[in-house]
Amino acid sequence: MSDRVHNTVQEGKNVANNGSLSGAVIAVAGAGGPAGHAALVRLAEAGAVVVGADNNPERLAEAVDAARYARGGATVTGETVDLLDLEDTRAWAARIEKDHGRIDGLVHLVGGWRGSATFADTDLADWELLEKLLVRTVQHTSLAFFDALQRSDRGRYLLISAAGATKPTAGNAAYSAAKAAAEAWTLAMADGFRKAGGEQGPRSAAAILVVKALVHDAMRAERPNAKFAGFTDVKDLAEAIEGVWSKPAAEVNGNRLWLTEKP
Repeated sequence: MSDRVHNTVQEGKNVANNGSLSGAVIAVAGAGGPAGHAALVRLAEAGAVVVGADNNPERLAEAVDAARYARGGATVTGETVDLLDLEDTRAWAARIEKDHGRIDGLVHLVGGWRGSATFADTDLADWELLEKLLVRTVQHTSLAFFDALQRSDRGRYLLISAAGATKPTAGNAAYSAAKAAAEAWTLAMADGFRKAGGEQGPRSAAAILVVKALVHDAMRAERPNAKFAGFTDVKDLAEAIEGVWSKPAAEVNGNRLWLTEKP
């Protein structure tokens, strides 16, 4: 069952409705991590109603509070939701649509990583974990939110993926395979939007934002001499997420949007 994060909503009556996402209702899965933190802030600043979910209520509350104060009067809420439970995920989507009348986006930021020194050292227990975190949560959120996103006039489902899904390395077999499976599932969702749109084209879109890896301020502080070559800052990722809504659905549906050099 899900628990609402209390005291994390600020309903403002005098918020200027001039943001790029004014009036949009966007859910963020995995909102408690650094990327989720940045996404909540950016989406709130853009004027969206933002609904975050995470399995860590303390981290989620911090992210929600930061987004709420980044834009005075923004509506930002959070819930702890079991995204490994399809019915719990469906119930979360239903509550969002009931509370706000619409859903215009789901940003999937649930992460996790396991690797090995060599291919032969791969531990299949890593696959069992990553399949749940990186694949099963995508399956559940996409199935739970598809109909509501299709009803929106600007629905977007965004998966954050890694370049390793396209060019796996020996020590990342489990991780790369899970990311590739998540991408394939998202592209199938995109085909669902395409078919639903008929001759007029898709009205909603599912797309993949591809990074090499992510970096944030705490990582730089811990490793001040590291260059993090090719990494995408979580703030830049958040900017790219916002930007997807400025493009027509047909332009982004079923596409990989690269934020790093293609391998």
